[in-house]
Amino acid sequence: MTTAQTAARTTGRIGENAQRPDGTLKVTGEFAYASDLWHDDMVWGVTLRSPHPHARIRRIDVTEALTVPGVSAVLTADDVPGENAFGLEHADQPVLAAEFVRYEGEPVALVAADHPETARRAAARIRVDYEVLPALTDARRALDDDAPLVHPGGNLVRHLRLRRGAERPTAPVVVSLDFEVGMQDQAFLGPESGLAVPAEDGGVDLYVATQWLHVDQRQICLALGMPPEKVRLTLAGVGGAFGGREDLSVHVHACLLALRTGRPVKMSYGREESFHGHVHRHPATMTYEFGAECDGTLVYARAHVLLDGGAYASSTAAVVGNAGTLGLGPYRFPSVAVDAYGVFTHNPPCGAMRGFGCVQAAFAHEALMDELAAAVGVDPVEIRRRNGVQEGDRNITGQVIDSAAPVAELLQRVADLPLPPALPEQPDLRDLPGAVGNTTHGEGVRRGVGYSVTYKNVGFSEGFDDYSTARVRLQVTGGEAVATVHTAAAEVGQGLVTVQQQIARTELGVEQVVVVPADTAVGSAGSTSASRQTYVTGGAVKAACEAVRTAVLQRAAIALGRPVAGLALDGDKVVGAGGEVLAGLADVLGDDAVEETVEWRHRPTHAVDPETGQGDAHVQFAFSAHRAVVDVDTELGLVKVVALDTAQDVGKAINPDAVVGQIHGGSAQGMGLALMEEVVVTDGHVRNPSFTDYLLPTVLDVPPMRVEVLEYADPHAPYGVRGVGEPPTISSGPAVAAAVRAACGKPLRRVPIRPEHITCT
Repeated sequence: MTTAQTAARTTGRIGENAQRPDGTLKVTGEFAYASDLWHDDMVWGVTLRSPHPHARIRRIDVTEALTVPGVSAVLTADDVPGENAFGLEHADQPVLAAEFVRYEGEPVALVAADHPETARRAAARIRVDYEVLPALTDARRALDDDAPLVHPGGNLVRHLRLRRGAERPTAPVVVSLDFEVGMQDQAFLGPESGLAVPAEDGGVDLYVATQWLHVDQRQICLALGMPPEKVRLTLAGVGGAFGGREDLSVHVHACLLALRTGRPVKMSYGREESFHGHVHRHPATMTYEFGAECDGTLVYARAHVLLDGGAYASSTAAVVGNAGTLGLGPYRFPSVAVDAYGVFTHNPPCGAMRGFGCVQAAFAHEALMDELAAAVGVDPVEIRRRNGVQEGDRNITGQVIDSAAPVAELLQRVADLPLPPALPEQPDLRDLPGAVGNTTHGEGVRRGVGYSVTYKNVGFSEGFDDYSTARVRLQVTGGEAVATVHTAAAEVGQGLVTVQQQIARTELGVEQVVVVPADTAVGSAGSTSASRQTYVTGGAVKAACEAVRTAVLQRAAIALGRPVAGLALDGDKVVGAGGEVLAGLADVLGDDAVEETVEWRHRPTHAVDPETGQGDAHVQFAFSAHRAVVDVDTELGLVKVVALDTAQDVGKAINPDAVVGQIHGGSAQGMGLALMEEVVVTDGHVRNPSFTDYLLPTVLDVPPMRVEVLEYADPHAPYGVRGVGEPPTISSGPAVAAAVRAACGKPLRRVPIRPEHITCT
């Protein structure tokens, strides 16, 4: 299926294009995001943050802040009623710093006032006496014996050791490289925002933009010292996420202020504070070595991957797991030795971001595959085809890939796509690198083509209890059958609400489907991350719909005196095997509603062996390939991406237009890391916390994209689906980097690629 074949408007069941209910509202500016939350009686909360990457807090004096007219509360760590700690996997991060600050921007105090400017003025009057301490900001030093300790237990978050095959393999062809990846920001447009409302029962209701309501609830309860029934969360409108909303931001702070003041409290970060208020993609330094036969067949791999986790654990351990178990790409290696490390530093905390550990590793293994191709004299597509995994192969953890692995076909698909026309001898200046600024007239412009193929796990791994809960109700209202779907799954822009509607329409035969806003009144749906929601929450909604359908047809079978096996639902009717109408749904249900709640799990995963890294760590794999075409002004170091084409196996395109949109967006994000996106951190200080200085691809930078969508169903997944959102972010960046290398003839062992990397000798 190609992009052109998905254009027709259809009815909106599985495999058909369905209009998003939030689409028009977002385009017209009417959609209510979390930053639009309002309450007539609310006050505003702000956070005082540390200016130091590492310091001891000797004393905090809030006296002057309390004298500012309009201020209703000033809180410090002493005012946290429960445990002063939170964290996704380890509760190692203080709600408010008490004794030490470990990164620039760490929260130290909170202020609530009747106006945000008043709150900010008051926060500026809080006096904090810091003893500045040495900061560890070079991850490569973190495990040295003389390195400053970020935490008393040491600087190691996780070491994943992976060994398979011969201990000391040799090969006639050996290639190696060192590679470095900078810190990328999720750069979502909607800043962190939330509204906490104190409740009559002494609890609190929080409306917040997030990715995982129930894990937020658990952490908030820990800090507030309250049971879950007193801390209720509802998803507010999310303006993008990409992993940056998995960790807490305003959540506990707004609740603390609301409970102290007895009034609703709104908190909304500005752009600079947002850069300090969420995790980023881990910077990485990597060393890779591949050994191969003279024809390019891989014999062994050695890899050392070091991820800078920043000041707190967040999801670093899981990112290390991905960077290690998937860190050699979708290739066959008889022998492997991989060591992946995540370490603490006094840099900003890093955690989840689209691609989750695979992105960093892909830049290294794909650059080295190009080196191997050159060394043995074959082209970049052929070296990947020759070594790509196939269904039935084992990957580097020994796990059998037991569904489609179309590495060779994906590569061939992108290689066969038409190339853009070559630059004419006298090109239009608007088509050249730097054309918008009229910086070049075409001198020194060279064209390059690059390829990349990658794979990504779907869902949580290594034995995590990954499940989702769905509640589905079917009733007849006003003579029409209406299905209501209720989950806690966060819609962050990926189109999950539409998917839930499509599943309910397909399974129940109804057209009217209402999706209840996500909240904690229903069981957990897990995180909107790891490309998992269509798989896992989709599976839960499907199972709940099946349970509702069974219950309704059992009622109909009793009323009609017929076996259940010969009955089906079709809108507001019960029909027989031949489609004949046997009864109206209203006649079967009357005024009753049939409701079922299902907790659904995919097949289990398992922890890897701590000595060898072997084991069935992942539930599913998704594959993608890219071809990038770039023009590079080799004298000025400017790059124009001319085309960025991709092929991806999605298992089953639930909503084909949405699938293509996800691939477009992911490709642009990977391209951004390859060429321009980096949070620049110097001695622990973020130097560019704004969209003026943190460069993002715009509509002028994003090239035409041809998309080839393959649908090789995974027999273990609902409808055969595979995760879609992450693979294009992984394979796009390395393809762009490869194309730039091909154009300028330089090794380019760091991303983002800067002009000076291209022009310097």
